[in-house]
Amino acid sequence: MRLLQLLFKENLQILFFGIGIKRWLLIGASGIFIIAMGLAWVFGRLLDFRPPKVLPVSTEATILIVVGVCLLLICSYGLYKSLGKLMFESRNIDHLIANLKSRKVTSRGPKIVAIGGGTGLSVLLRGLKDYTDNITAIVTVADDGGSSGRLRKEMDVLPPGDFRNCIVALSDAEKTVTDLFQYRFSKGQGLEGHSFGNLFIVAMMQVTGSFDAALREAGKVLAVRGSLVPATMENIRLMAKLTDGTLIAGESQISKPSVPIENVYIEPSNPQVHPEAEAAILDADAVVLGPGSLFTSVLPNLMVPGIKEAIYKSNAIKIYICNVATQVGETDGYSAADHIIALQNHTYDEIIDFALVNSTNIDLQDRYDGEPVVHDGVNLGHAKIRKAEIADLKHPVRHTSEGLAREVLSLYHNN
Repeated sequence: MRLLQLLFKENLQILFFGIGIKRWLLIGASGIFIIAMGLAWVFGRLLDFRPPKVLPVSTEATILIVVGVCLLLICSYGLYKSLGKLMFESRNIDHLIANLKSRKVTSRGPKIVAIGGGTGLSVLLRGLKDYTDNITAIVTVADDGGSSGRLRKEMDVLPPGDFRNCIVALSDAEKTVTDLFQYRFSKGQGLEGHSFGNLFIVAMMQVTGSFDAALREAGKVLAVRGSLVPATMENIRLMAKLTDGTLIAGESQISKPSVPIENVYIEPSNPQVHPEAEAAILDADAVVLGPGSLFTSVLPNLMVPGIKEAIYKSNAIKIYICNVATQVGETDGYSAADHIIALQNHTYDEIIDFALVNSTNIDLQDRYDGEPVVHDGVNLGHAKIRKAEIADLKHPVRHTSEGLAREVLSLYHNN
């Protein structure tokens, strides 16, 4: 009785969210009605309705009951798909209704493509998932350090680390599951330094036969909103040319030089762009570059032929999120304008419409390397500067997920 009261609470408001519940309830009601007709046919006293006989009464009654049961099964499956996960997550009917309202909004949210890698991209994704389910994260495959680098070398796979971070950021799974995915082995021959999530993705690739399929299956396990796509399925190596002419090979080595970086490029120079990445950019409502290491997380994606061209052609609003602080070995002494000019020099002058720059006063003290990135008022042509308080005061070199998502959505809705 208590369950019925909860279900009918507040004038059945649960039915009015447009999330596909009513259609399944209608199918279920039809199934019950047809089963009742079949039973009435059998007993012959609950219903006087007698259509023309086509088959023996027992056969017609059996068909009706079977059809009714099938409709009830379809109803149950549909309701489970629409409500099952949310019901398990909800503490009570009010919480369920709140979750349904939120999911309704996010299911119709804007199509946002986020391009980058490293920690910065996952910070952005964690905030965006509260506003939209229609997220495509295009992730760099140039990583060659740490656990990802070892797996890339030993297993001849794309580096899984940045994908793992993005999967966790977009996940709605329980904290225990996400903690497991991020768990890093501290000892054990061959295991030390590897994260469970990296090994899971590589193992899933061996099972499914492709990296794409492995990402999809990992996404199912962790209840991911949105999708993840590699910029390319080919193993690429990031190269950097320094201002003194020195060449550096490998993403993990590029952050170490004492000489400024002049430009970066990839080898081979013409890998095939992932078709889903290109299609997502062309179909997007907003394309976001960063945050993250400019030369080793953001630009490697844009060096894949087809990516920057798709961004240029896309009708989406294009936003670059500038880092809160400079990165030692990559962007020492860079202002916000320097970041944007480097981005433009590697692509097009019109590659972005807006650059999002932190305006929060931060004190890095001695805990962090680098310096706060500020805008010095340089005219950047097509790119407009949007200042906002988006730094995480607990971790001053990072952004807040909520602040980034709020500003990105504000730019999208107001331009």
